[in-house]
Amino acid sequence: MQKIRKAVIPVAGMGTRFLPATKAIPKEMLTIVDRPTIQYIVEEVVASGIEEVILITSAGKSAIENHFDYDFQLDTVLKEKNKTTLREELNNISNLIDVVSVRQKEPLGLGHAIWMARNVVGDEPFVVLLGDDLVRSAVPCCKQMIELYNRVGESIVAIQRVPMDQTFQYGIVEGVETEQDRTFKVKRMVEKPAPGTSNSDMAIIGRYLLMPEIFDLLEKTTPGHGGEIQLTDALLALSNRRGMYAYEFTGRRYDAGDKLGYLKAIVDFALENPSLGDPFRQHLHKVLSTESQNN
Repeated sequence: MQKIRKAVIPVAGMGTRFLPATKAIPKEMLTIVDRPTIQYIVEEVVASGIEEVILITSAGKSAIENHFDYDFQLDTVLKEKNKTTLREELNNISNLIDVVSVRQKEPLGLGHAIWMARNVVGDEPFVVLLGDDLVRSAVPCCKQMIELYNRVGESIVAIQRVPMDQTFQYGIVEGVETEQDRTFKVKRMVEKPAPGTSNSDMAIIGRYLLMPEIFDLLEKTTPGHGGEIQLTDALLALSNRRGMYAYEFTGRRYDAGDKLGYLKAIVDFALENPSLGDPFRQHLHKVLSTESQNN
């Protein structure tokens, strides 16, 4: 069984849900308290034992690459000003992991973005993490999936339960329980099913562990929902070819690509911050108390 060494992170999206903020700033660079969203994703990858990150980028995304690069001029200024702690933090970011960038020249969908990584990934299994999906958990979500892969030896999609009236917003998995805890054998997948067409509440979220055969299947996949190359279509074909599992991960997921999800992440991450947590909690109590009195 091959070791999982590489992670693909698609960050080519335009971030239209956050306009006008994302006109000049990639959505993945919007901060959650004190660091950009993409850094949390990469830190999860590092904590899971991955050795290399492949960013699927597009025009206007150079800020993401720069964030993980070494900045000699900034390092020199911080050194001269004796900003030792801050300098060490920035250098740690640039040394987190090896980062490779691949340009997606046309916005042809998530499936196409992952296919763009084929030459860098090669003939080995890999993980995919979406750049605006955050998961907080004691054991990194990606690591949970790798541990399951080490037992089952097949592709895995991470899932969470969602209300039935929201299933049309997600890729949905239909499957049967297995002997593995919180694990299901995939029988069917459908991208954003119309109401009443699936009785499953198991939604695919932004974590995948994929066998390299996915690249051949993506190349043959025709445009689906929204006129894009849908990853879900290729996943279903892969599950039919050699089997696939759905894993209900432990942890809390935030859709940081949605305004409400982004705000929820900021609040929860701030409350857990060692230096900000207590004063921020006091502020929230004050705000809620004032609001209650005014109502």
